[in-house]
Amino acid sequence: MECTELGVEEDPTIYTESECQELLWRIHHGNRLTGGLKFVTKCYGIVGFLKFLGPYYMVVITRRKVGTICGHEIYSIGKSEMITIPSVIVWPNVAYSRDENRYKRLLCSVDLSKDFFFSYSYNIMRSLQKNVTEKNTGQVVYETMFVWNEFLTRAIRNHLKNTSWTVALVHGFFKQYCLFIIEDHK
Repeated sequence: MECTELGVEEDPTIYTESECQELLWRIHHGNRLTGGLKFVTKCYGIVGFLKFLGPYYMVVITRRKVGTICGHEIYSIGKSEMITIPSVIVWPNVAYSRDENRYKRLLCSVDLSKDFFFSYSYNIMRSLQKNVTEKNTGQVVYETMFVWNEFLTRAIRNHLKNTSWTVALVHGFFKQYCLFIIEDHK
């Protein structure tokens, strides 16, 4: 997949909440003749971009906090959603073909809400010992061996030169309990 086919760009400006609302209002107002902006979904991370035979799709997720490691929150996936990215160069008969729909159903059969975990600030791809002894160097490296969606995010990460928009999903098991030790003074 080539990111340039998607036209992915990142605005380097950091907006305040009011500036963001103003920008969205201007975009909506400027496009009101074609329907303006429409709310699609609320999400907390991009799992990746993919293409079968027709248009590109963006897979996004919501989250559920499942624990904390060294003050860093760990999340599982609440739900996932596949959003079609419209394209004028995709033929409608391909975008809605039997094969395209079959591939979409196959992808949707993967239940991302079961046993997939991520963190925005803690590298769950590494052991606790490595995370404690080696300081964070900035950008998270998506290790091919451990990150389930490494390939799905590769093009956007390489194009934007960061991992700000994507989450590294690790498939596995996470359970956290709070323990109290009571000393018996006899």
